[in-house]
Order: sequence, then C-alpha cells, then structure tokens
Amino acid sequence: MLAAACAFEPMAYLVAMQTLGGKTTKALRPTHQSQDGNARVYVGDCRDLLGRIPECVLGNVDLIFADPPFNWNRKYDRLGSGDTWDDAALSEAEYLTFTYDWIDACLRALKPTGSLFINIPDDWAAEITCYLKGRLERKPVHLMHMVNWCIWHYRFGQNTVGRYINSKVHVLYFCKDPLTRTFNAEQVLEVSDRRSTYFDPRTEAKRDGMPAGMRLPMDVWYGKFWGRIQGNNSERRANHDNQLPEIYLERVILGHSNPGDLVLDPFLGSGTTGTVAHAHGRRFIGTEFSPTLARSAFERMTKLGMVRKGASLGQSTAIFKARRTQKHAKASTSN
Repeated sequence: MLAAACAFEPMAYLVAMQTLGGKTTKALRPTHQSQDGNARVYVGDCRDLLGRIPECVLGNVDLIFADPPFNWNRKYDRLGSGDTWDDAALSEAEYLTFTYDWIDACLRALKPTGSLFINIPDDWAAEITCYLKGRLERKPVHLMHMVNWCIWHYRFGQNTVGRYINSKVHVLYFCKDPLTRTFNAEQVLEVSDRRSTYFDPRTEAKRDGMPAGMRLPMDVWYGKFWGRIQGNNSERRANHDNQLPEIYLERVILGHSNPGDLVLDPFLGSGTTGTVAHAHGRRFIGTEFSPTLARSAFERMTKLGMVRKGASLGQSTAIFKARRTQKHAKASTSN
C-alpha cells in the first residue's frame, strides 16, 4: 500500500519515515518536475536528499546509475555559476567516507530486484568493489552481488606527461539478487563479429538461444558514438566537460529496467541519465548539488530530449572492417 501511495503524498512520506525510525517532517518537494511527475530533480547533497525522497525511503527504485565526482581536483564550474561541487576539498580518507555514505543511501533506495551501476576511474574502482562485497572493515547496509566489471573505452583521452593516457572508465555492475534482477537481453544485443566481419554462415544457424547473427555485448564497451562528449558534438550540453554519451546510458537503461520503472541518478550533472530514461518511458529521479546544472539538466531531459535515440540498438562493435564479402561467404558455403 505504501508503494502505491508514495509520489508526493505527505502521509505516505511520514509513514515511510516512521517505519525506518526517522523523524516525521514534511515531504521533500522536487526543485523541478515534469507535468506528469515522471521526471523530478532535487537540488542538494544526495546523501541528505535520498533519505527524504518518498520512493527512496520506501526502497522503490528499480535502477541506479551513479557517476560521482572523481576527486581529481577538477574544475566543474565551466558555466561560472559558483555553485558546483568542489572536487579538491576532500582527502583520500574523506573521499572514501563520502563515497561509502552515498552508496549506502543508494542501497537503501534500491528494490530487492534492482541494479546499481557506478561509473568510476582506476583510483577508486577496487575500493568500491571491496566495499560492496563486504570485504572492508566498514560494511555496506546491504551486501551486493557483482554481475560484471565492465570498461567504457573511449578515444581522445586527455593528454598526460609521465604516464599512459586515460582511455577508459570502469563500469561496476552490481545487483541485490542475481536471480531476480531485471535483465532484458533482447534490448542490448549487437551484431556478432562472425556476421559483420567474417560473414560466417555458421552464425546464422547457431542454437545458443540468441537470435542468428547476434550476441550480447562484451564487457568492454566501445564503438560508434561511444566517445567522450566534447567539442562540437551534437550531444554536448552547455559546455559540460564531463558528459557521458547517450548510447552508454541507453544500454544501461534499456537492458536493466522496464517501461514505467523508476531510475535514479544521484549525481545528475548534464542530465544524460534522465534524458535517456525520460525518452524511453521510465520514471526518473535525479539529485544534483548545483542549482545551475540541475536547471540545465531538467530542461535537457524534458524539452530537448535525446539526440541519438536508438543508436545503441543492434550496432556492431567489431574492431575490424569486413574481411570477407558476402559473395565470398556464399561461395565457400556452396563448396
């Protein structure tokens, strides 16, 4: 009954808080929301906000995607608003405490059937994985099952001196229950190398449960439209320099949620998660520290929409061009 009630009903919120032993306060209202209420943005620190948003208190979130600050001493205030997160303010110990705190807030919000994706660099991937698996002194509020440790590979990494150029970010995919998690394989299939590169007739007759000539993506994600969003890229929003490509979030959202499901992004940023979720009929909640970024992201998701909707569906990620022609493939089959 509580799950059906939530939305913005103060009573549902108060009851939810009481069930968790919290204080009864007024229901938290979104800073921005769509007319149908299916896209909402809250401004502030996600560690505080998630414990006050009704669906999060009730544990009704189906999918969470998090792209947190990396603590790289980066300047996020490209718009000059003066209200963005200070990425140079935390020591390593403070950053890890911050990280474990927001992760716990997300785990409380996640359904038993839900999935959690974290976009994170080399610096923190191991610590986060060990934390979610319960292998550190501090334990998470819910132990998680790792489904995949994926890699988002992109070209045009930032130039470096004295070390190799970064060209990847880790995509940590966890769930609460591997047996009941949402996984829509048919939504993320891609053309296999055997079909796109070699025109191998055997792939058209395979019996492994996948459609002929198709496969699930590998755990290294790359290909057309998977690069960093920079320069005059048509996806780029308000000169945001840490924007993820739509195709990345399209794979995550279509593959791990269903239409009408609730998607949460605790670090909204440029709004890619919300834009893709809204475009594909998911309900969405986003939290963002910066009022300026929150306003820009909300406008993007509700007015501008996706630039490359459907671009992730079925495309080949083969590294090499076709090595045989279909004509040669047919000839070898007839022989």
